[in-house]
Amino acid sequence: MEVVHVLPPAWVVAVDVFAVHLRDERMLAELTTAAYLRDVRQLAGFCAEFGIDGPAEVEHLVLRRWLGALAAESYARTSLARKTAAVRTFFALLLRKGMVATDPALHLGTPKVGRRLPKALRRDQVATLLTTPDPATPGGLRDRAALELLYASGARVSEIAGLDVDAVDLADATGRLFGKGSKERIVPLGEPACIAIERWLSHGRPLFAARSPSPCPALFLSRRGARFTAPDLRRMVRSTAGAAGLGVVTPHMLRHSYATHLLEGGADLRSVQELLGHVALSTTQIYTHVSRDHLRDSYNHAHPRA
Repeated sequence: MEVVHVLPPAWVVAVDVFAVHLRDERMLAELTTAAYLRDVRQLAGFCAEFGIDGPAEVEHLVLRRWLGALAAESYARTSLARKTAAVRTFFALLLRKGMVATDPALHLGTPKVGRRLPKALRRDQVATLLTTPDPATPGGLRDRAALELLYASGARVSEIAGLDVDAVDLADATGRLFGKGSKERIVPLGEPACIAIERWLSHGRPLFAARSPSPCPALFLSRRGARFTAPDLRRMVRSTAGAAGLGVVTPHMLRHSYATHLLEGGADLRSVQELLGHVALSTTQIYTHVSRDHLRDSYNHAHPRA
């Protein structure tokens, strides 16, 4: 769908108000904020093409037609669901601020999205991945520490990339993570992760830090002494997995593996919810499906009438 690049003034003002709300009031993650703004601008472009110069002129049927046009262009249901959520949030905000008289998105239905089961690595595959980086090199020490931390904490890749040195307490074996909406949580770290991080801090990080013209507080550094970013981490995980013969592996698969292995080991769902930083328990419940084979094996082994 073509987007009008120059939007009418009323749309520009409304989108700016929405941007401030998402960033400063709801404090959504940067990527989520960008996606919501992109969705609303796309709607604005669609409306402007039909002479609808501001959100106050939008009717429910217009929103239905917009989503129908997107569906006809083969947009995925997940994308349509996100766009619907963005538009509903947008108009609800404008109604509260008196910028529209009625909310045309109030009764807008959300496309049903089939829930995909997350892919998790087996324990032996995780062990192979974690031991692949070469500990004889500074880069290998960093990669080993980052991989250990990803699996030990179940953190999102953006959370690991955002860590500073002082966010990890090796004496207490804990890490301080900042998740979506800048919400802080403290997670425990296992001994292997603490050992790998200590070795990186002692024998790897100083060498990379010396190459930077100014000090960088980041826990993980690039070879030039700059912060090791989320894209850097994703590339590192993919290349390490390739070298280990594991195929395509992403940082989020380590997060899935973390949750799955905790549940298989007997952790309760609410504890895993807190460790993952999920707001709703329903988000965490998807991992119970991943562990179903493990539960059946346990049942067959333990129940006298299995």
